[in-house]
Amino acid sequence: MHNKQIQQYNGYAVQASVHRLPDGSFSSNLRLERTDSARAEGRYQFYSLDYFTSEEQALQHSTHWARNWVDTRG
Repeated sequence: MHNKQIQQYNGYAVQASVHRLPDGSFSSNLRLERTDSARAEGRYQFYSLDYFTSEEQALQHSTHWARNWVDTRG
């Protein structure tokens, strides 16, 4: 199962995603891409930021983590 959400935030396309692990927990993942860059250095992927008991918690964490990353490093 892979659930994805794509949002725009401060010049980045933010794609939060989740995948279910064999133990039933959910891994929060993230892809960030600068909307003004077609080159690879404007793309960032983060896997298994943290683990959660629900899909919704994992997606929320990825989205919050992305906003924090963009705000502090943008």
